[in-house]
Amino acid sequence: MSDHSVVATGWSGSPMSDQPVVATGWSGSPMTDHAVVATTRQVFLVVVAAIQLGLTLPSLVGHDQGPAEWAAYALLTGVLGVVAGHVAAGHARLSAPVATVLAVIVLASSVLATTALPAGASFGPADWAFGLVGWYLLLVLVERPGAVVAALAVHLCLAVAWFLHAGNGDGGTAGVVVLSGTSFQVGVLVITRVLLRDARLAAVAAAEHDAARTREELARQREQDLRAGFEGQLGAVLPLLADLADGVVSAADEQTRLRCSVAAVQLRRLFAENDDVPDPLLHELTACVDVAERRGVVVSLAVSGTATPVPAEVRRELVTPMARALAVAGGRAKVSLLRTATEVRVAVVADAPGELPWSDGVPEAVTVETSVHSGLVRSEARWRTT
Repeated sequence: MSDHSVVATGWSGSPMSDQPVVATGWSGSPMTDHAVVATTRQVFLVVVAAIQLGLTLPSLVGHDQGPAEWAAYALLTGVLGVVAGHVAAGHARLSAPVATVLAVIVLASSVLATTALPAGASFGPADWAFGLVGWYLLLVLVERPGAVVAALAVHLCLAVAWFLHAGNGDGGTAGVVVLSGTSFQVGVLVITRVLLRDARLAAVAAAEHDAARTREELARQREQDLRAGFEGQLGAVLPLLADLADGVVSAADEQTRLRCSVAAVQLRRLFAENDDVPDPLLHELTACVDVAERRGVVVSLAVSGTATPVPAEVRRELVTPMARALAVAGGRAKVSLLRTATEVRVAVVADAPGELPWSDGVPEAVTVETSVHSGLVRSEARWRTT
């Protein structure tokens, strides 16, 4: 989550302000599984190289080893080079085919080195491969714990079987070597799995934290958007209230009552716009009709078609012409809502005076046709969905 940004948007799908707030993760990104595996493999790479050069090579040189021992050593060195090349190239995680091939080569080196030991040399100073092969298996299969355990078991069973086959070895020494070597390597594997689990938990916690921050930003921006919308609508109401308070206009004046009626319908539509309902467009139309009916206007509402998702700004432009006509309607009005697969229409026919109230601007998303004739106002707003 912290590597990605989430832009808080409005309910219509567009940013809610000119400068959208971007909810991002904290600067301290939690360590991912990939990072833990990459770091662990780098550590194992250093450990294996140090053991092979600092401990194994002197043991190999100091004892009389045959060509098979040196061939096994060369194979392991080749595996080390392949892994080092992947790490240097930034591919710390080995793909399944690569890891499988390398693990098979490591086990083959174990077989080659173990079976070339002289009688009684198993788990002794000359047995340089036993401990080193275990570290190689951890290096190659660190992100696959099940495969590591299985490969270590195969390696251990092979070494023990050859010890029993060759005979003449010190059983106590062999037990100590086996127990100390395998327990330490298994302990390292357990620690690695714990680190991976902690990394996953930290990543989940960080994602939840980022999601909470995103929700907070969305809620804050929605509140700001609602406040801005209310302020925009109140911009037409406040001058009217100021004029009434100062006595500049009179409530008995027909034009003043017309302004009040328009403001009431607009505010009621604005309140309805922010309600959480299944059919927002019909809900806003019904709210405007309710205001007109409270003034004594007889309104009939006809609805055709199923609900169609309509963005908030488009709904506003569809409803506004109808709301203005209802605001000045005298006796009767008819409102119709038609929805098809390609178009949404809102139409109104109402008793009206000779002129309609002022308009806040030219609609951008819808086409509006309005006419006044013989005391009737006809208005239709159309929005094409495609």
